[in-house]
Amino acid sequence: MSEESGPAGELPAYAERVLEVAELIPPGRVMTYGDVAEWLEEGGPRQVGRVMALYGGAVPWWRVVRADGTLLPGHELRAFDHYREESTPLREASRAAEGHLPRVDMKRARWDGQTRTEAHD
Repeated sequence: MSEESGPAGELPAYAERVLEVAELIPPGRVMTYGDVAEWLEEGGPRQVGRVMALYGGAVPWWRVVRADGTLLPGHELRAFDHYREESTPLREASRAAEGHLPRVDMKRARWDGQTRTEAHD
């Protein structure tokens, strides 16, 4: 099923749903792109990543991450500031890691979407 975008300025329905999930993620917690797609039961990690890249600026974009917890290239320092502010669990970067930036500690920070009442009908 292909995603069609609406007239200029109109957010595609799938994009709206992805952004709504991003807004549900509690401070200090994260979901992967794949987690969001699975929660919606629609699309996949690439589709969620595309939505976040195109439309995610108005939502807590730093809470939707890669499965390995690496920080979003080009936005690492902004994301890191948010993680520190929200006390998001982080793992120390290895000395071999480029820029020695930490990663999100996925075991401790990952949110399963189940701490609120069931959103699916």
